[in-house]
Amino acid sequence: MGDYQPDLVADAIRELEFTRTRMREVNAQWQRMVRSRAIGGPGRAYRAALGEPHGRTQRAIGDLTAEARWWTLPLWPELRFEVLTGPDGRVWQEWLVRADPTTTPPAETVADLRPWHFVVADVAAAFPTLRHTEGSAPGRWASVVTENGIEHRVDFTWGLLQNVTRLD
Repeated sequence: MGDYQPDLVADAIRELEFTRTRMREVNAQWQRMVRSRAIGGPGRAYRAALGEPHGRTQRAIGDLTAEARWWTLPLWPELRFEVLTGPDGRVWQEWLVRADPTTTPPAETVADLRPWHFVVADVAAAFPTLRHTEGSAPGRWASVVTENGIEHRVDFTWGLLQNVTRLD
């Protein structure tokens, strides 16, 4: 997220009372856990890092059933971190989603889309013209929104809006 919003990341580090050194240590530990065969892969790594999920449900996706697990996070109490896993336990999706979809911030124009206030589903609901495109890296998602004939690229990291750029 620091690639898009370094000032917001710096504010979050202060709010969470982290240092940049501690943040790098936590990220390194997370990377080791995700790749560890002893932990059992990313699906189990979330439980090791975040504890027991705060909720779970089964969700039909096409002909398959996924398990959705989620955790609440202190930095974004109105959101939750959701992990979707397939029948074989592999992670299909990992992202921030709105905890209560009825509390979506209003967005009538592209100018209303503020970083760290919207998730993918919020933007999709506000802009029916939205089309998804390929993200630039794992954990990144990109979409294109057309408003008044002008296209805008909307970038997300872990499902959280990071940046809106006019495409010319």
